[in-house]
Amino acid sequence: MKAIQFKTFGKPEVLEYVDLPTPAPNADSALVQVRAASVNPSDVKNVSGHFEHTVPPRVPGRDFSGVVVAGPEAWLGAEVWGTGGDIGFTRDGTHAEFIEVPVAALARKPAALSHAQAASIGVNFVVAWLGTVDYARLAGGETIAVIGVSGGVGGAVTQIAKARGARVIGVGREAPLAGSPAQRLIDAFVPMDEHTAERVRELTGGAGADVVYDAVGGVAFELALSLAKRRGRVVEISATGKRRVEFDLIDFYHNETQLLGADSAKLGVAESAPLMRAIAEAFDAGQFEPPVVAAHFPLARAREAYEAVAAGTPGRVVIDMA
Repeated sequence: MKAIQFKTFGKPEVLEYVDLPTPAPNADSALVQVRAASVNPSDVKNVSGHFEHTVPPRVPGRDFSGVVVAGPEAWLGAEVWGTGGDIGFTRDGTHAEFIEVPVAALARKPAALSHAQAASIGVNFVVAWLGTVDYARLAGGETIAVIGVSGGVGGAVTQIAKARGARVIGVGREAPLAGSPAQRLIDAFVPMDEHTAERVRELTGGAGADVVYDAVGGVAFELALSLAKRRGRVVEISATGKRRVEFDLIDFYHNETQLLGADSAKLGVAESAPLMRAIAEAFDAGQFEPPVVAAHFPLARAREAYEAVAAGTPGRVVIDMA
């Protein structure tokens, strides 16, 4: 099979277009012919050596959509999708024509989505679901402030929050992409500057947000804390710009803020499958829309796809195997 592989860490130019043996599934696994796979910022970071547990040579890639071609008879021919914090890191990933996954990882993709659309969902919606539903337990009628609303995770959080009946205040350096679900769904947009906290307080009657989902972290951490109401919940998933932060501990405990971390990389492809099934049900019920796919690349040009993501291309970048 054709695949993209890196033998040393570095910029996207270390990626090689290679021939590798097609995996042979055992009794507990299945072989999926990958039809499309997205490129996430975490994939670019993985190739650069950001993750200590990655051991090259490695085929990168976390998200996929494809068709089961070998495995349990009940799954043969099924269109499936998935993501995981192990594939692309400790086991070969999705930027290849085929991938072997445990049978427990199989989850049917939403029928209405193309393979390219389905491949653009995984990482972003899983970490959005973890932080919003499982950890912060956002409820209908609550207000959530989403820092980094124009990004992939911010857009997924927005859709999940609106489906749960919450009010969404988007915060960011720039407004969501025109025509994107986030652009249509947010109730208000607040630029990320020295007036952000004041503006969010005005929009919440002086109280602040019930939940703050900070998809930026690092440089935005203190801002995130300032947006939360008393006993509000703050979700952190990243550390852009700096990993060590300072904040006023007295203000923090006086406000009785709950601080939560969410890391989708802790979930392997099998552990992610229940969330992918729940997300698929929401798509099939018409509750969610796929994000905008900004660019398509064939597998042979995967290096260009990585360069596009590294450059900050708005919207999702997808590798189409066909």
